Parts: sequence; structure tokens; C-alpha cells
Amino acid sequence: MHNGIPTDEYPFREEKESFVLWLGRMSPEKAAHIAIDTARQAGRRLVLAGKCNEPAEKRYFDQEVRPRLGPDITWAGEADTHFKKKLLSEASCLLFPIQWAEPFGIVMVEALACGTPVVALRQGSVPEVVDDGVTGYICDDPQGLSSALKRTDRIDPHACRRQAVEHFEASAMASAYEAIYFSLVNSVNVIDSGLRIQRWHGPAAGVTLSQQPADTGLS
Repeated sequence: MHNGIPTDEYPFREEKESFVLWLGRMSPEKAAHIAIDTARQAGRRLVLAGKCNEPAEKRYFDQEVRPRLGPDITWAGEADTHFKKKLLSEASCLLFPIQWAEPFGIVMVEALACGTPVVALRQGSVPEVVDDGVTGYICDDPQGLSSALKRTDRIDPHACRRQAVEHFEASAMASAYEAIYFSLVNSVNVIDSGLRIQRWHGPAAGVTLSQQPADTGLS
């Protein structure tokens, strides 16, 4: 079961700007440094935005990101909700060079909801979110990312938005959880399964609590 978002709160934009977006926490696992190298190799302008206030995040930024900044690479700082949605809707694509098997990258879904394709490495939940060649590109190495960045204009923003709405809408997620819950409740038949539910009614007459056999049933 995937996480969901309220897709109607994310602005869809068909006409995109020319920049590539990296959005995340400053860490080696999120790999902003790979995003920079990839975008630069592809000749694309990159905007970086994300969390950078913990000591480890600042250290990574100073060591790996700051030295790579330049006229073609912009550090926009930490993005609040409004600014994040603005960036996601305007970007030509979201670059997601994740370096670990992240269970679910919600930022990919947020990008799709804005009609923005995702270019990502094949890690964790990426294949479950990105429809390769339809809503973005899934690559096996950074060289593949660089090549894919040159083809993002072939992705239909409407296909991206449609996938987000059909597969990752919060209300649909809630309905799916509800359906599973009621399915489990309706399928339970304690008689057919041989399970006997015993309820505690206190010790039998003449028997102290310490002598009463333990009730191992469910109550």
C-alpha cells in the first residue's frame, strides 16, 4: 500500500521552465552532488532546494555541494510548502539520484502531481512510482541520468498528473485501507477456524485465584 497525497493541492502546470530540480535533505544518500554532476554533464541548469540545518547536513553541503555551485547550479535554500510546490510545478523535471533503497520517496509523487516528470536511479520504491518512459525515466547509473535529462520534453505532463491522481491520491489510499480492514473483519470466522474465545468470569466456586487454570483464550 503506497502513501498518498491530496493531489488537488498541488498545482498542475503543462508549460515548464528550463531548469532541473533537486529537492531533498542534504545528505550523501540523497546525493545532491550527483545531481549537480549529472545536470552539468547534460548541460542543464539545476536548482537545489532542501533541508540543511543539522550539523551533518551542513558538513555534507560544505564538503560536496558548495564547491560545485556556479552560474548553472543554484542553491535556493530550504523550501517551505508554497515555494516547494512552485518549484515542483515549474521544473522541467525532478532529478532523484537516490543512493539507498528508500521505502517511499514522496517527493516523486508530489512532482508527478504537478505534471513534472521524474528522472531517477533504480533504487527502493522508484520502479513503483515512476512509469519508465511514460512519467519519467529510471536509470541504472549517473551516466544514464545525464542522458535522460536530455529527453524530458518527451514526457507528457498530463500522464504524470494522471498517474499521481489514479495511484497516489490520499482519498484513494484511505479507501483502500478501509476496504482491506473490512475485508479482514468480514473474513474472520472464529468457529470455522477452530478458535474458541473464552471470557473470564472470575474464579470457579471454591477455587482460589491461584488455583484457577490460566485462561489462554482471547478476550
